[in-house]
Amino acid sequence: MTHDDIIEALRRMGLVGPDETARLTPLTGGVSSDIHLVETAERRFCVKRALARLKVAAVWEAPPGRNAAEAAWMRMVGKWLPRAVPKILGEDPGLGLFAMTFLPPAENPVWKTELLAGRIDPGFAAAVGRDLGVIHARSARDADLPRLFANDETFEAIRIEPYLRATGRAHPPLAGRFEALATATLANKRALVHGDVSPKNILRGSSGPVFLDAECAWFGDPAFDLAFCLNHFLLKGARTGAPRQDYIKAFDAFAAAYRAEVAWEAPATLEARAAALLPALFLARIDGKSPVEYLTTEAERDTVRRCAVPLIADPSDRLIDIATRWMQAA
Repeated sequence: MTHDDIIEALRRMGLVGPDETARLTPLTGGVSSDIHLVETAERRFCVKRALARLKVAAVWEAPPGRNAAEAAWMRMVGKWLPRAVPKILGEDPGLGLFAMTFLPPAENPVWKTELLAGRIDPGFAAAVGRDLGVIHARSARDADLPRLFANDETFEAIRIEPYLRATGRAHPPLAGRFEALATATLANKRALVHGDVSPKNILRGSSGPVFLDAECAWFGDPAFDLAFCLNHFLLKGARTGAPRQDYIKAFDAFAAAYRAEVAWEAPATLEARAAALLPALFLARIDGKSPVEYLTTEAERDTVRRCAVPLIADPSDRLIDIATRWMQAA
């Protein structure tokens, strides 16, 4: 899509005037979409377009219509927690793009950057866990959402296949366990799932966490979101010399705050599913289609494997057991 195509779409949305000049600046950080900062004489905002093929080394394709699901997720969450999402300003589903408010980085730092720099705040982790729990709880009570977010095909393409099935292929002795996790996750329909609750998609806003990049939005198993975010505390603690104990404090704070919001099912039941998924996702970020970029040595990656593989083969039903095993890993 050319610069002129995007500007024309923004004119149709009424976001750029007929004779108004707009400048587009590409923004970096994602692999699944093109994002631009749009600047006119009067305003600044972002425009996002989903890609059919993601920008990773492995072949990874996904339906570009997921862009509409992301906009719908943001609109829905905006009704429950307005400060927790950017505002959708306009949308062109035919072109697979939408416009949203721009949040200046100086005032809204990316949580991933904070965590990697060693600025690990359990209080903020608890706030993210609480907000995620509120989103799941509110969505579980809405009878229309299973139909509106019946996005199994997209979730399979963007999450189940690259994270679970692909990692199972890389570890044949565990393939059966990965297939069982994939089947169980897809079968569990309980709440509105973000699908990419990663610190890279969360801003530390002045009024609390701000969630971005909900293109995996799906009505399904909330345990996936819980495990997906907890995984990042373990991963960042896997770096040589990282303050692992501080990451585990954030892990515990996030999990406790989230659990306090669980009312749609027995908390222990949800925790058991998350505890089964967590080591699988841990291994997936080493040997799946989307490895993290900051574990750069084979020694770091092997530490992850030594911790994850036994927990996948013989899963625990408690998150604290995984945190304890991780602290004990050499």
